[in-house]
Amino acid sequence: MVLFTEGRSKSVFREYFEAIVIAVLLALVIRTFVVQAFKIPSGSMLPTLLIGDHLLVNKFTYGVRLPFTGKVLIEVGSPQRGDVVVFRYPKDKSIDYIKRVVGIPGDTIEIRTKKVFINGKPYEDPHAHISSATVYDALTNPRDNFGPVLVPEGKVFVMGDNRDNSFDSRFWGFVDQKDILGKAFMLYWSWDIEKPLFSLDRLLSVRWGRLANFIE
Repeated sequence: MVLFTEGRSKSVFREYFEAIVIAVLLALVIRTFVVQAFKIPSGSMLPTLLIGDHLLVNKFTYGVRLPFTGKVLIEVGSPQRGDVVVFRYPKDKSIDYIKRVVGIPGDTIEIRTKKVFINGKPYEDPHAHISSATVYDALTNPRDNFGPVLVPEGKVFVMGDNRDNSFDSRFWGFVDQKDILGKAFMLYWSWDIEKPLFSLDRLLSVRWGRLANFIE
């Protein structure tokens, strides 16, 4: 039988403690600067993203940012049209939103009868989903007729893929690039959250075909 002295016991305890502290610090660093997990609670990005999808966001895509301030420490890239991004909602920074970038700085955005125009030219977005034949005029609702507006420097114009059921830049304006948390790039889990959590139905509702899919 091997016996440990009191000093040795303290050493083992310290080794475990240090390992745990290092693991926690690494997890925090990864979550802050590299990748973070999010889940989809609404249908504004249907059919690209479903309610119950769990996704990973690359926080390094647009550069290394100072936590809480959003200031870029190391610039890597900038949001491009078509990117699916997670950002802090401009009207309440405690809430995270996910939408698709439609307009970048310098773009003039206009919507005419549900059709998006960028710099006067039709914008062909294969991800856009129209579900309603109703068309609102601009004075009644900006959903179907909007603008034109010029995207300012340091901002982006975002829209949900579910165009008729998305609360986005048409209603509350531009997103500051410093409030963008990262670019969504992969689904790691998905299931129907309408099913009871602790039930066979929930287990059977896993969308296996969506797991590990890249987000376009």
